Amino acid sequence: MDRANSLKSGRRKGGRRPVARIELPTDTVSLARYLIGRLLVRELPEGVVSGRIVETEAYVVGDAAGHAYRGMTLRNRSLFLERGRAYVYLAYGSSYMLNVSSEAPGIGAGVLIRALEPIEGVEIMQRNRGAERLRDLARGPGRLAAALRIDRRLDGLDLCCEGPLWLGRGDDEAADIGRSTRIGITREAARLLRFYLRGSPFVSGPRLLNE
Repeated sequence: MDRANSLKSGRRKGGRRPVARIELPTDTVSLARYLIGRLLVRELPEGVVSGRIVETEAYVVGDAAGHAYRGMTLRNRSLFLERGRAYVYLAYGSSYMLNVSSEAPGIGAGVLIRALEPIEGVEIMQRNRGAERLRDLARGPGRLAAALRIDRRLDGLDLCCEGPLWLGRGDDEAADIGRSTRIGITREAARLLRFYLRGSPFVSGPRLLNE
């Protein structure tokens, strides 16, 4: 059995499946909450890396803090695709960030994936990050992208089907989801558009926001 067929067989046995687009909420805030507890799966030449999503931020339609606020550009056009597409951008010239497009085609909005609880491929994540501590491998959006080797080559990718990067359903629903203001922004900073799994040590940000 070749590697591709072996991977697919393993997913069937473990019940791991991509999230179907029809399952994704059509509202950005609802999608940000829905993604908590889902899987993010990265297929690399040396193996599969995955983690449970434990923190997200919504950047809604008309949000002055969002990249779609001033309309579509070559850089942000993936935000205007159908919901469930990857929007990857370089922040501060050093760290990539992964977002999920969240509205109907032509409407720009997205959900930033801020943190993962590592599940598979921990050693690969450690090599990618040059770090050992499990808690810090994908705690924060820049670390997450580095751990999963996410960059602009994945921009626009369909996350609702198996491929280099995709969203999985996960084993169960997240039970206790918290909500707070977003992190590291100045515009519309008071809006409660950040969601996180309460009690998870893999969530980023100050303790006061995670209670």
